[in-house]
Amino acid sequence: MTKLPGKGCLLRVYIGESDKTGGKPLYEAIVLKTRELGMAGATVLRGIMGFGANSRVHTAKVLEISEDLPLVVEIVDTEENIEKLLPWLDDVVKEGLVTLEEIKVVNYRSSRLPN
Repeated sequence: MTKLPGKGCLLRVYIGESDKTGGKPLYEAIVLKTRELGMAGATVLRGIMGFGANSRVHTAKVLEISEDLPLVVEIVDTEENIEKLLPWLDDVVKEGLVTLEEIKVVNYRSSRLPN
């Protein structure tokens, strides 16, 4: 289990809902890889509208059902642990955007872990 200091990193991976790797959804592969590496946490956020480098708009309107909505996978951990994940991401993210920023971790607790 990762113990986060006051300083950490936020890695964001912007991809499409239909992106795949190894036959499974890319967002799922990313979350499972972060768990396998024992990272602090990952969350997948689904957007209702967006566009990327190709400028094609993806939207979730009532009359238009998109199966490729924008997704953001957010991963928070130490810079050292994030750096371990980056080469793997470089291999599996064929189309998308990856950003990294320094953050201040205010609180990181679990009711299932001892204090």
